[in-house]
Amino acid sequence: MSSSFSSSSSSLPVALAICLALLFQGSRAQLSPSFYNTTCSNVSAIVLSVVRQAQTSDVRITASLTRLFFHDCFVQGCDGSVLLDSSSTIVSEKGAAPNANSLRGFNVVDNIKAAVERACPGVVSCADILALAAEASVRSSGGPSWSVLLGRRDSTTANMNAANNLPSPFDSLTGLQSKFSAVGLSNTDLVALSGAHTFGRAQCRTFSSRLYNFSSTGKPDPTLNPSYRATLQQNCPQGGAGSSNLNNLDPTTPNTFDRNYFTNLQGNRGLLQSDQELLSTSGAPTASIVNSFASSQTVFFQNFVRSMINMGNISPLTGSRGQIRSNCRKVNGS
Repeated sequence: MSSSFSSSSSSLPVALAICLALLFQGSRAQLSPSFYNTTCSNVSAIVLSVVRQAQTSDVRITASLTRLFFHDCFVQGCDGSVLLDSSSTIVSEKGAAPNANSLRGFNVVDNIKAAVERACPGVVSCADILALAAEASVRSSGGPSWSVLLGRRDSTTANMNAANNLPSPFDSLTGLQSKFSAVGLSNTDLVALSGAHTFGRAQCRTFSSRLYNFSSTGKPDPTLNPSYRATLQQNCPQGGAGSSNLNNLDPTTPNTFDRNYFTNLQGNRGLLQSDQELLSTSGAPTASIVNSFASSQTVFFQNFVRSMINMGNISPLTGSRGQIRSNCRKVNGS
């Protein structure tokens, strides 16, 4: 693109950026932890109860619900679009490559929505249910608790193309930074939110190239701990067999939300390429953040809470925009 703009034309992008920033701040200001105090005061308790009930039979569900919130917010904002099924007017994000055959927890969201509707019909959005479910999931797994900002409304559209461009386990550090920056999130947010890989599972297909043919070299990823690699190779044999086999993202405390994700990175035991690159990329500005979080769980928790709130503020629909879906899977009236 040419750089020979006049002074008046070059000011347009700046003015647009200011307008967008003001719009973003205005939406953010309308979110409040007390949003449902008079209309559905026990909504947080209802969500927590359903999450904990689900956790008793599915230890993975808390990580899955947290991931759902992440995959919602990074696609046209935190608006519940990820929950929509395909219809005559909707192409569901559930079929996007990062989501298909891996994103889960939709039935638990349905259960939460049903319980909330019984208590407060037509009041609480599916987008806010995702935000509350993520907090309840982290808290129920030993992580921090926080006051969730509420007041989002639900989208009437989905965006398959954007869902196909979610942060990926195959992304380089610069690729991750670009995707986080595009939604207003910093390097600290990138590292803190990656820390959610302290619980949950990943399929062999998301990292098997690191075991056998990293970057088409025909060799393993040199940043991968050899003994850890040998363990992973047992569950993920070469040639693609078992590509959907599950592996703990955190091999030390796989079901607990703690700082061990970061100490694993220090031992070159990051499961995904996108994990280990936070520390092992030469000159990475994220490395010092990883080491800080590895040294102090308190520091990690404080930053994780801040980053979850930052992520939850990505382009929320508020006021009269969007709707309160009665069924999280479909637009009202469809």
